[in-house]
Amino acid sequence: MGKLDGKVAIVTGGGSGIGKGIAQGLAGEGAKVVIAGRRADALNGAVQEFSALGLTAVAIPTDVTDESQVSALFAGTVERFQRLDIVVNNAGAVDGGALDELPIETWDKVIATNLRGPFLCTRAAMRLMKPQGGGRIINIGSISAQRPRVNSGAYATSKFGIWGLTLTTSLEGRPYGISACCLHPGNVQVETRDEEVGAVTGISEYAHEPKMAVGEISEVAVLMATLPPHVNMLEAIVLPVKQAYLGRG
Repeated sequence: MGKLDGKVAIVTGGGSGIGKGIAQGLAGEGAKVVIAGRRADALNGAVQEFSALGLTAVAIPTDVTDESQVSALFAGTVERFQRLDIVVNNAGAVDGGALDELPIETWDKVIATNLRGPFLCTRAAMRLMKPQGGGRIINIGSISAQRPRVNSGAYATSKFGIWGLTLTTSLEGRPYGISACCLHPGNVQVETRDEEVGAVTGISEYAHEPKMAVGEISEVAVLMATLPPHVNMLEAIVLPVKQAYLGRG
């Protein structure tokens, strides 16, 4: 018996990295998981891995910045599983540069993926969860929502916005049994992460900073998801003990 037996979850950005780890953790607790993302090959590969472990997962390729595709994702989930209990807004983009040199295209891309996407998914989830009588929305933020890195204006702004979206969702969802929480990861060892963050911030030492494994951060997301419905972990900051967070500039 898993703690999420009978539950249905959507995880965006679920084909790799943190999203894939969270999706596997939720499925390991008995949830039926829909993983969404832009790359169908990554999604299908993850589904095959999960199936080999005896876990239930399906892939629905989705660009979370596209309203019609998000609508199709949620409609497809309900058509397949008849309900929705958990949404993990994990899909994200990392890009940036100095504010006075930042192309508007870069700003728009990051804000669209990291903030517009979670809004669209949250709106769709609320429309299903309200009449259903409850549900849980987990937003993947970042410690950059509190202590930004240099040259990460678009990313940090989007993650500050995710915290605001979390609070608003939790407030508006409360009368309907819907909870929202925000998980702020520190450094996590995922595919291409070292190259992406190093290129954006210009901090070449990033590759050598302390990092957590994906499974270590996904444990916290699964904990959030498996709490009793009347209990919510509103916010959690999880990072390597030796990461320079307090006092970082």
